[in-house]
Amino acid sequence: MPLPDELPSTIAIFPLPGALLLPRARLPLHIFEPRYLAMVDDVLKTPARLVGMIQPYEGPGGDQLHSIGCAGRLSAFSETEDGRYMITLSGVSRFRLLHEVEGFTPYRRCDVSWTGFEHDRGSAEKDPDLDRTPFLDLLNRFFRSQGLSTDWDAVREAEDELLINSISMLCPFPPEDKQALLEAPTLPTRRETLVTLIEFALHGGETGEVLQ
Repeated sequence: MPLPDELPSTIAIFPLPGALLLPRARLPLHIFEPRYLAMVDDVLKTPARLVGMIQPYEGPGGDQLHSIGCAGRLSAFSETEDGRYMITLSGVSRFRLLHEVEGFTPYRRCDVSWTGFEHDRGSAEKDPDLDRTPFLDLLNRFFRSQGLSTDWDAVREAEDELLINSISMLCPFPPEDKQALLEAPTLPTRRETLVTLIEFALHGGETGEVLQ
C-alpha cells in the first residue's frame, strides 16, 4: 500500500521507552494494552497507516515527549487468539512534534512537521568512512559483554545503512542514548554516536533494557 503524496499533519503517537525506529528499518511490536489495540484499529483505517514512535521522559507534570520521533507504516499485522496484536512498523520518516491534539481517543495524537527530514524518504544512505574490520571487532566485544548473539555472516554482508541502523535499534542502550541515535543527522554521525556509546559501555558505563 503506497503512502499518499503528502504525509499527514496529525498522527497517532506510541511513546515506548527504549524502542527505536529508523527510516527504512523495521520494528516488530507486541500490542496488548487496550488503548494501543484501539490505536492499531484506527490506524488501519487511515490511508497512510502511520504510527509515530517517540521516546517519553519524566518532566514537570508527568510524562513528556521528546521533540523528534520516527513514523512507521503499519506493514504487517496479525492477531492472537486472546486478542493481542503482533505488528511490524516500516520506518518512513522522522518528524518534529509540534503539539499534542486534544480529543476523545484513548491514545495520544500529535500535530507534527516533516520538514527537515526529506532525505529520510529517499534512497538508503552510505557511510564511506566506515572501516568495517575495527567496527565489527568492537561490536563483537560488546555483544559478548552483553550476552547477545547475532548472525555474524549476515552482519558482515549487510549494507552500511542496514548494518548501522539495525545495531542502533538492537543494542540495549538507555532511552536518552536511543534518542541521540535517532537525532543523528547523517548515517556517519549515527555510526560515530554508536561507537561512542559502545566504547562507553565496554569501559564500565551502564546500559538499560529495551522495552519492545
